[in-house]
Amino acid sequence: MAQVTYLTKEGLKKLKEELDYMMNVERPAISRQIGEAIDKGDISENAEYDAAKDAQGMLEAKMAVIQDKIANARILDETKINTDKVQILNKVTIKNKKNNATMQYTLVPESEANLKENKISVKTPIATGLIGKKVGDTVEIKVPSGIIPFEIIDISI
Repeated sequence: MAQVTYLTKEGLKKLKEELDYMMNVERPAISRQIGEAIDKGDISENAEYDAAKDAQGMLEAKMAVIQDKIANARILDETKINTDKVQILNKVTIKNKKNNATMQYTLVPESEANLKENKISVKTPIATGLIGKKVGDTVEIKVPSGIIPFEIIDISI
């Protein structure tokens, strides 16, 4: 059974764009490389041909994975997300009670995590510790450096 992939509309759009690029830019480029290598003669000892065939195989495998994700995608409806408790797609402001540092993260599906944009996967230790908690709750989350208490300051969309 195929695994369901939860995505936002933006995440699905990015996956479709990536697949389109692979199919319409990368695949034809690799086909040209294979054709050029064949034109050079004996392919049994042609390193360029072997490399192009390997690249073609890897690209086709990547495309199959993306196609599977798209086929089994479930779109998360942001309009049905509430802010009573922390859940996926919430923007959560937390305060580290040890050093008083305040951080804000958006909890997203694993495939859309991007720390530069403060988007963390719902499968990270911090996110799993926050899920289901309310504003004002303090949670102790085990991170590589030990256990850190975080206070939930705000939950928004």
